[in-house]
Amino acid sequence: MDYGMPVSLQDAKRVMQAAEEEAAKNRWRATITIVDSSGHLVMQHRMDQANIGSILLSRLKAETAINFRRDTKAFQDSIEKGGLHMRLLAAENLLPLEGGCLLIRENKVIGTIGVSGMASHEDRQVAEAGSASL
Repeated sequence: MDYGMPVSLQDAKRVMQAAEEEAAKNRWRATITIVDSSGHLVMQHRMDQANIGSILLSRLKAETAINFRRDTKAFQDSIEKGGLHMRLLAAENLLPLEGGCLLIRENKVIGTIGVSGMASHEDRQVAEAGSASL
């Protein structure tokens, strides 16, 4: 899948709102980061009482997803298989944890959303809610 034009601020706000609503509905405290198709920060929001450590992790998840044009779950799944897949852990620019999802428009990657603060599968649930809003 090719990179597309960068996600607009208007679209990023819609993605952020949908993700925040999903987290709030489940009483989860998350940090949510949106980067554009060139890997630049568009928005980041730390919900009240979200872990401070999740600020960096949410951004790294978003950056991993944009750098490799795939959801970070793909990397987590590979690591779980073990064997040769474990060499992914040597990559400095890759965070193999669920919670980074692509933002797609017209079959092109326009940005990504990264979520951190809960269990990885819950981070992914919030990120997918945001991504689905496009």
